[in-house]
Amino acid sequence: MKIVLTANTSWNIYNFRLELIKELQSLGNKIFVVSPDDEYVVKLESENIIHYNININPSGTNPCEDLYLMLQYFRVFKKIEPDIVLSYTIKPNIFGNLALRILKIPVINNISGLGTIFIKKSYATFFAKKLYRLSLKFSNHIFFQNKFDQSLFVENFLVNQSNSSIIPGSGVNINKFYFNRSKNKGKVFLFSSRLIKDKGIIEFLESARLTLKIYTDINFLIYGDINTNNKTIISLSELKKYTHENDKIKFMGKTDNILTVLSKVDVMVLPSYREGLSKALLEAASMQLPIITTNVPGCKDVVEDNVNGLLCEPKSIESLKNSMIKMINFSESERIEMGQAGRKIIVKKFSSKIINNIYTTKIYNICGLHK
Repeated sequence: MKIVLTANTSWNIYNFRLELIKELQSLGNKIFVVSPDDEYVVKLESENIIHYNININPSGTNPCEDLYLMLQYFRVFKKIEPDIVLSYTIKPNIFGNLALRILKIPVINNISGLGTIFIKKSYATFFAKKLYRLSLKFSNHIFFQNKFDQSLFVENFLVNQSNSSIIPGSGVNINKFYFNRSKNKGKVFLFSSRLIKDKGIIEFLESARLTLKIYTDINFLIYGDINTNNKTIISLSELKKYTHENDKIKFMGKTDNILTVLSKVDVMVLPSYREGLSKALLEAASMQLPIITTNVPGCKDVVEDNVNGLLCEPKSIESLKNSMIKMINFSESERIEMGQAGRKIIVKKFSSKIINNIYTTKIYNICGLHK
């Protein structure tokens, strides 16, 4: 079969879907990716993937721009003539679906997170819901990454319960993301994500600043892209306000070697306002890191409070600070046990083999084939 994956960045496909692509290739399928050109296109092509460029403004609200996006999709899909399309992120899910409807090509949509427009109520939220309702009725199936997002879409009549199901994230390669953590001094806390406010970067920085007034020997490392196209991105000047105040808070920049980073830190922190299902938390737990995250959908699905990490309240600096202090005060053996408990959760529920099997079964069923 010819199978297309599309998302609003090539980075997204490479970092979140490569395991699935390799599984589909192993079954003899030809894989295409339709996404904007960026530095990850070369990496995709090195995996024997055919790439088609498409221009997407993820945060744009210009109707003419969006109509042109639908036309781009129509032209590319007509040229490829895929047997099925796997679509991720908001604009591909909406405008890609509309093009696929005209071409009568089956599609599986993945709602991997609701994004800023659903977190903050606005006119954009209203129109996004209208567009989702229109486009998703043409979907052959919709995967959600947590039950809360699925319920929200069903309750708002955006999808039918019968045409959707839960898939536990994009999964994690448990063989690749493995680290036998025999030590954990609780001295190095990691924030690894896009540096947007909806991920809780401000709460992380403020909590780190307050914690350092009590425990002066803790290091707080920040890895992530500060140049991402998002209206809630933290500015470099805002970030420097914290890093210049205290050299224990360090901005390390963007990394393509997250395995090494995860092996050298003690605690993963993600105070996100909401997730689909956090890939960062899955990878951290697989690497036997205890986790501090928020008690919100997409985060609490990975962390059981006081078992493999701590849950704090979203948007609360005080709650996050208290969780950091609590983690510091755990014994080393308690932190190690938390990491081991997280690894067991990942192996049981979130292995990429589990997720890939769900995807391939659904793809072949829709196409009327057998694996």
